[in-house]
Amino acid sequence: MIDPEARFPHAPLPFRPKLTWPGGARLAVWVCPNIEHYEFLPARRGPRDPWPRTPHPDILSYSLKDYGNRAAVWRMMEVMDAHGIRGSVSFSMAVGEMFPEVLDAMLARDWDVFSHGIYNTRYHWDLTEEEERAEIGASVAAWKRMTGRRLRGWFSPAASNTFNTPDLVAEAGIDYICDFYHDDQPVPVRVRRGRLVSLPYQMDLNDGVMIAAGANEGEEFRRTAIDMFDTLYAEGQAQPRVMCVALHPYIMGRPHRIRHLDEVLAHMRRHEGVWFATGAEMCDWYLAHHHDAALR
Repeated sequence: MIDPEARFPHAPLPFRPKLTWPGGARLAVWVCPNIEHYEFLPARRGPRDPWPRTPHPDILSYSLKDYGNRAAVWRMMEVMDAHGIRGSVSFSMAVGEMFPEVLDAMLARDWDVFSHGIYNTRYHWDLTEEEERAEIGASVAAWKRMTGRRLRGWFSPAASNTFNTPDLVAEAGIDYICDFYHDDQPVPVRVRRGRLVSLPYQMDLNDGVMIAAGANEGEEFRRTAIDMFDTLYAEGQAQPRVMCVALHPYIMGRPHRIRHLDEVLAHMRRHEGVWFATGAEMCDWYLAHHHDAALR
């Protein structure tokens, strides 16, 4: 096993060779709806109870999340369509077979997908290496079965990353991972075999963290997103950056919050030199132009 602390070559961002983006863009923005499914009666395994509020079933919590695939995801798609922005979806693979209309709508929009596991109630923390390999393989196979396509990205369910995850993801033929939150640029990940890129994903600008716990509302999300964009856009003139907008339809797709997402995307669209990319597009560019030099 690779030493977890040696997985990422350390280079302070101001001292790195200049990152480039297509067309000389100073900032790559990717918008990441988490289109998930939470099981009604999940198996109780490991350190975390998916529904800790009440004995199972927790009808209230399940229903609030189920709203995402029934109503809110369609509202979010309409807003993103209005701004001409393709999503990069953190996708529970079960959604594609349980709610095929959602998958069809994503494919019609040519949205990118990275796996968020089969269900977002099946965590990986205490899986053996073989068990985790099987779970990752199940996502790869499910995406191939549903679409005929190769799975490009990975984000562990509920961020339940293990010491083995990067090696197993690369072994499965996946190109990028979103389990690490430590940089404003893509970085290479050292793995036993193959190549793997860590793409910047957000946990602080993330409606699941900001709003779901009840500490903030849509107004705070909008202000934070615009502040983050303005800072990264200014910094990107000297050293280009990445901004991730991490969303959950059952949160930001609610009727009283959707206008705040609309305003965030409109603010970004008013700026030149912004590349609205998918995860696969960023990964491909980085692999072609920067990965090998950064790893050396």
